[in-house]
Amino acid sequence: MSEQHGGPPKTYRRFTERYPDLAEAWSRIHEEGRRGPLDERVQRLVKLGVAIGAQREGAVHASVRKARRLGIEAEALEQVVALAAGTLGMPSTVAAYTWVRDVLDGEDDG
Repeated sequence: MSEQHGGPPKTYRRFTERYPDLAEAWSRIHEEGRRGPLDERVQRLVKLGVAIGAQREGAVHASVRKARRLGIEAEALEQVVALAAGTLGMPSTVAAYTWVRDVLDGEDDG
């Protein structure tokens, strides 16, 4: 499965093939974080917020793609960006908005 269609990026796949023990440890960390009362939708929005706050462009892109596959509407994703504005300030928030729009606009392109 390609990155555009929901698979991990090629570089990630190569890294995990090279370091399978790290990949396994990462998988355990990921699964542990999913345990709790938050449903999948809320978890995805929180992860998007964390990616925005950390200013991780690739993580924002991935989070938006995963959110859209869950059926999360564009307006909800953009609201997460708006909620970050008071903490991040305008330049960082606008950067995050462009990263979210990169994915959403790419959907429009087919």
